[in-house]
Parts: sequence; C-alpha cells; structure tokens
Amino acid sequence: MLIHVVTPGDNLTSIARTYDVTTDSLVENNGLTATDTLVVGQAIIIISPNFPTTKLGTLQVNGYAYPNIDRAVLTSALPYLTYLSIFSYGITPEGDLLPAEDTELLQIAAENNVAPLLVLTTITEDGSFSSENAGLLLNNVEAQNNLVDNLIEVMQAKNYRGLDIDFEFVPSTDRQAYIDFVTKLNAALTPLGYLVSVALAPKTSAMQTGLLYEAHDYAALGNAADEVLIMTYEWGYTYGPPMAVAPLNKVNEVLLFATSQIAPAKISMGVPNYGYDWTLPYTKGVAAQSIGNVEAIDIARENTAVIEFDSVAQAPFFNYFSEGNNHVVWFEDARSIEAKLKLANGFNLNGIGIWNIMRAFPQLWVITSAYYNIKKV
Repeated sequence: MLIHVVTPGDNLTSIARTYDVTTDSLVENNGLTATDTLVVGQAIIIISPNFPTTKLGTLQVNGYAYPNIDRAVLTSALPYLTYLSIFSYGITPEGDLLPAEDTELLQIAAENNVAPLLVLTTITEDGSFSSENAGLLLNNVEAQNNLVDNLIEVMQAKNYRGLDIDFEFVPSTDRQAYIDFVTKLNAALTPLGYLVSVALAPKTSAMQTGLLYEAHDYAALGNAADEVLIMTYEWGYTYGPPMAVAPLNKVNEVLLFATSQIAPAKISMGVPNYGYDWTLPYTKGVAAQSIGNVEAIDIARENTAVIEFDSVAQAPFFNYFSEGNNHVVWFEDARSIEAKLKLANGFNLNGIGIWNIMRAFPQLWVITSAYYNIKKV
C-alpha cells in the first residue's frame, strides 16, 4: 500500500504519471470525481499491479448502521463486512423489546453474504440511553427471563446470527448484575448457535471512574461474552474541545489494558467513520458539527485549506475561516485508517467495528481490503 500526500501543483494526471497508474484508479480508490481539485495535504491511495499484495491476515469487520442508511452507501460497504449490526433494539424495564425497522436491511445483508447482528441497547423511545431502565432490568430476574424469550423469538424469526449488547451508562452498583446478565444471555443463546458480543467503554485501568466506565468490568465481561468491541473513539466529541476522534496514542493505551484483561482473539477495535468541525475559540457547551470524512475534504477544498497531519494522534486536521469565524476540523483519512489497522495487527486483534457506516468513505474499504482478507461467516 502506498499513500501520496498532495503537494502544491499536484493533480490527478500528474500523480497517475508519477506512479504509473490510471487516473480512473485514483478516482475509484479515493472516492473522487475526475474534476475534483486536490487539497494540499490530502492523502491519495495509490494501488499499482507492481506493488506487493501480501496481506497481514484475515480480519473480522463489523459495520453499524441505522435502518435509514442510504441504500447505495450500504451496498458499497457490504462486500467488506463480516457482520452488519443494525442499531438498535431498545428495552423496557419489564424486558419487552422496542424494535428497529430492520426488515429491508436484513434482506439486503442476506443477499450480500453478510451476517446480521441484533444490537440490544438501553435506548428508550425518545432515543436516549437510560441508566434507570438498565438498573431496573438488571435487578429483575423475571424481566430478564422475559427479555431472553423475546430475543430468541425475534432472532429466530428474522434469521439474526448473533447479539451485540451495548449497555452504556450502567450504574456502578449494577456492575456484578451486568456481568450476570451477559452470562445469562450467552448461556441461553450459545446453544442455539448465536454469537454474543458486548460493547465496552474505552478504559485504561480497572479502577477508571465515571458512569460510562465503572460497570464495564473488562475481565469479567470478556469472559462472559464470545467477543467484545472496545469503543475506541470519541476523545474528540460533540461538546468537547477540538482533538482527534480516535488519537492513535490514546487507542494504544486502551488496547494495552484491554489485552491484559481479555484474549486478543476476542477483541475488536472501534474505528470511527466521522469527524468534527469546531468553531473557534472553543466554548464549553457549544456543539461541534459532526461531518463525514469525504465531506471534510470538500470543506478543505472549498476554503483552500491546507490539511496537516498530527504525528502523535496519527490523524489529519485543518483550519479554515468562514462567515466571520475560525474553524478547526479533525477527521479520518487513508493515513489514519492505515495506522489503526496496523495497530490492530500489532495487538493480534480479532477485528474492527466501524461506528458507523452511514456515510460513504471509499478509502476505508480500499485500505482495509488491501491489508486484510475480510472474514465471512
């Protein structure tokens, strides 16, 4: 894999001549159009028949999607996915399910040899995670038994291949109850042939404090589930100060701890497919705008911004001025994805989980398929 960083005066034709490739291949591999003006600092993937094709191995790739995903975007991603996690089924305190409109996505996944996972969350009808609902369910055996029955009924009827448990903001007092709950689900579903995975907040120690972290016992939940997804993103987030969404140095710290508690063969690393645009100066409580990675390049192009690359975070960023305001954008590109895939390989991880595949990002799929064979179930 070779990545060219655009310098002043570069265009698709000159880059194609330099590497003896076609402009069509550059367009296809990088989600460009033939008329796009390149941005200084932009990462361009170069793939030539003359380059080595040895891969790092086989990788499990899980992509998360909401039911309203653009069907063309979904179809472009499916060849590179092992699992499609449909977000999400919520719960009531009594163990009833709040279903997703998943029928069409399940059909499309089946047609493309991608195994669907039912994502189970504590999200309520208003779309927010509920610590209260989580606590009520985790302390009610009858409600849990009802939930298990409901899950089995839905998963069998709709041909789901597994369960992805994403309980966030679980009260710390329910730490053991959550472990017991995941253990119960695995005991009920494994004999029926279902995979059970659990999403974990990005921790660097067992004693990390905070509502997001305290009930997520890495060792115990890693033992209770077949697999785990470590949600290694959101360092840079909507209401936080400007920084990379998934700085490689921070992701590395989390994986060092995770692999000390859980077998690497059970672990998938979270990979973000988005960035943020902050208005400067940063003001606490003022939301940054979530943007796609292709959209970030468009913003840089429209504002003649120069893209820089942070060598520690291994992430691209740029500044621009628009409508009287300074802005900074952090996002993902071919270089940052390449760094993350190499990190996953260095830890011998089972796979990656893309949050989320709602926006097109061709470079993600080109890089991933260049480095790995994608596992199919």
